[in-house]
Amino acid sequence: MSDTPVADHEVSEEDTNYRPPPEKSLDEIVNADKEDESLQKYKQTLLGAAAADVVVVDGDNPNRVIVKNLVLVVDGRPDVVLDLSPGNLEAVKKNVFVIKEGIQYKIRIEFIVQREIVTGLKYQQKISRHSIQVEKMNQMVGSYAPKHEMQSYTSPMEEMPSGLLSRGTYHVTSLFTDDDNHEWLKWDWNFELKKNW
Repeated sequence: MSDTPVADHEVSEEDTNYRPPPEKSLDEIVNADKEDESLQKYKQTLLGAAAADVVVVDGDNPNRVIVKNLVLVVDGRPDVVLDLSPGNLEAVKKNVFVIKEGIQYKIRIEFIVQREIVTGLKYQQKISRHSIQVEKMNQMVGSYAPKHEMQSYTSPMEEMPSGLLSRGTYHVTSLFTDDDNHEWLKWDWNFELKKNW
């Protein structure tokens, strides 16, 4: 978060002429170009176990992406973890997390990808204060193959604003989406910017 109001870190797809590739299943990707042995080896290296069989971590969850945690990372401090389990989203919304003004921080998102490859994952957030938007962020996360292990993305370093006028409570709406506009998770949370922790 920066000191300037409405700092917009978003680059729209219209500005870059970016067009996402057509969605393909894991089987389509693995079985394409069967005659090219070097390409098949390359796919095996990239996809690992996902190339051999379907990876399903949570059989009760039909989603390809399961967002588990949002973590505020500050050097020299314990991580602040927001548990984004489906039954915990209301508690996350009601809780107000205290953050010290002027700190350098990163946001880490921990998630699971299962069943199929996901392309163009994005983390978006809008921060508002007194119902006025003060910042909008759109971070490209990347494309991921299914894995049994948790995967994560860490944002570049940001700085919280400081000073008397910046202190107070902020509301954040976060969204984890992709090139195909699947909303894998949308959640609300709040933090209070104070002089000290």
